Amino acid sequence: MTATRPARTDLEIARSVSPRPIGEVAADLGIRPEELEQYGPWKAKVRLEAITRLEAENPRGKYVVVTAVTPTPLGEGKTTTTVGLAQGLNRIGRRAAVAIRQPSLGPVFGIKGGAAGGGRSQVIPMEDFNLHLTGDNHAVGAAHNLAAAFLDNSLHHRNPLGIEPQSIQWPRVVDISDRSIRRTVIGLGGRENGPPRETEWQITVASEVMAVLALAADLADLRARLGRIVLAQTYDGAPVTADDVRVAGAMTALLRDALKPNLLQTLEGGPAFVHAGPFANIAHGNNSVLADRLALATTEIVCTEAGFGADMGAEKFFDIKCRASGLRPDAAVLVATIRALKVHGGVGKIVAGRPLDRVLHEENVAAVTAGSANMAKQIENVLTFGVPVVVAVNAFPTDAPAEIAAVQEAALAAGARAAVVSRHYTEGGRGAEELAEAVWSVAEEGAPGFHFLYADDVPLREKIETIALRIYGAAGVDELPAATRALALCEALGYGRLPVCMAKTQYSLSHDPSLRGRPTGFRIPIRDVQLSAGAGFVTPLLGEMRTMPGLPSRPGGENIDIDADGEIVGLF
Repeated sequence: MTATRPARTDLEIARSVSPRPIGEVAADLGIRPEELEQYGPWKAKVRLEAITRLEAENPRGKYVVVTAVTPTPLGEGKTTTTVGLAQGLNRIGRRAAVAIRQPSLGPVFGIKGGAAGGGRSQVIPMEDFNLHLTGDNHAVGAAHNLAAAFLDNSLHHRNPLGIEPQSIQWPRVVDISDRSIRRTVIGLGGRENGPPRETEWQITVASEVMAVLALAADLADLRARLGRIVLAQTYDGAPVTADDVRVAGAMTALLRDALKPNLLQTLEGGPAFVHAGPFANIAHGNNSVLADRLALATTEIVCTEAGFGADMGAEKFFDIKCRASGLRPDAAVLVATIRALKVHGGVGKIVAGRPLDRVLHEENVAAVTAGSANMAKQIENVLTFGVPVVVAVNAFPTDAPAEIAAVQEAALAAGARAAVVSRHYTEGGRGAEELAEAVWSVAEEGAPGFHFLYADDVPLREKIETIALRIYGAAGVDELPAATRALALCEALGYGRLPVCMAKTQYSLSHDPSLRGRPTGFRIPIRDVQLSAGAGFVTPLLGEMRTMPGLPSRPGGENIDIDADGEIVGLF
């Protein structure tokens, strides 16, 4: 059993630590003062010139991606494990860094709360991490909405490009969960307000601009990618890009500073790069390529996180992010919890915002063993790419020794190199030392057999089927007519060589969130396909996917306030 969870909140734990001056953290990495742009004493941006210099001067560190079993609505501690693993690696004498996404304000004020890790394995300052940080998300929203405004302005001024209004797929965005603006009508109130049309609002992190920011190699690549974004079509069916409406340059200007990676630190003073935050169930769900490159050029080993389960963020990490960056992973860590495996084994139900089902606290080896089929499939998914896997059992105080043993046995039987219990939440880096030793050993060997799931020249339809059959375990794929038309158009316009970024629920290996464990015999429905030409992928939509979350009946933001000293309280 692990020690009991700390009675203090994550915010209280974070504030109990005296952070190192961020200039000191940067100096340890070899970043020069003139390459650092400080935002107060505890956070900074790193200029892009530093990445070029450091890559030329230093060998590349080991590259480890942290993924997970199919999660429950509470999450399984993937970010906490990523941070704890890096702290553990530093404790065993390896220079390690964290590279993770910045969260959206929507979940912070909704159900999920903060996303800086938890307990003794966090990135600090926790308030800055979870709120505005250095303003990158706001810059993404401004750039996205500028393109929307230019597009509607072109329609208003006699539509010189011949844009078909019904073809416009570019929404507007805001980084707050607000269901009432999911579908709206704009242009009401007369001719001076523009032509009326129906549109939608999405959450900022679902924007293609966020995916572009995360994948861009440098400022010139950012400009080129933004220019390629397809906003609409003409009456003749030709794509209308951001370059066509002459807005891509201004979008780039808004994002110039946002492109620079953000440097923070862990509770134990190690470096943490926090940059970009594309959703994993809509976009590719990984932090920026630039942050990873900077971390790899300044440390021996980098722990980066891919969103949700291995069928989601990890598959996209390998097939989209690594394809774009040219970087190759050395190892993967797959996070599992006893409670999640019990749920996958058919016992208990987890509802965010409600107390944990009592049956999940009771020892049930049979349920854990049954649910481990999900873990085995996710291990198989990572091994499909030729990447070795270490399973991290994120320990809770209610976990029984027999349950942990069952998980370890199942993990090794499925092909994991090791299965280690980690107590990073309660003990920080000290509780992750055993995990760190296992991960370093595997990463040193590397993944010489790493390969993508499909080749660039494979048709889009075949790429979709390959993911559905080999990663999800589906029996087949069913295309709705809209998807068939969209795929044909993408191929006809010359986008057939792009990778695919599947948009589906994170709560099942299938498209149906009610199918737990390792479902079989199901067929994947593709209801439509969207083109993200700037980001460089095509997105098949599996079922109904929400790109604008709603708030729960008791939003987490109700707990957030300031005290008499002006300090933020209630941010968990």
